Amino acid sequence: MIELVAVGIFYLILCLLLIYRLVKGPSVVDRVVAANSIYLLTTIPLIAFAVYSGRGIYLDIALVTALLGFIGTLVISKYLEEKL
Repeated sequence: MIELVAVGIFYLILCLLLIYRLVKGPSVVDRVVAANSIYLLTTIPLIAFAVYSGRGIYLDIALVTALLGFIGTLVISKYLEEKL
């Protein structure tokens, strides 16, 4: 149980650093990378919790989160290239 708490604290620290980078990023590309990393950091615990609890609904939520993060990154990249 202590390992789970330690990993949770580590994930929280990573998310706070990424939120700081998302808000204060020196460029738009840094902000996009930070947002994509936050999507990834929300997907991994959902998958781990789905395996731990044995419920498949969390895998569906993780899949939707990952797809929305990927599509959002693609849309922002196309916008930055001015092809939208």
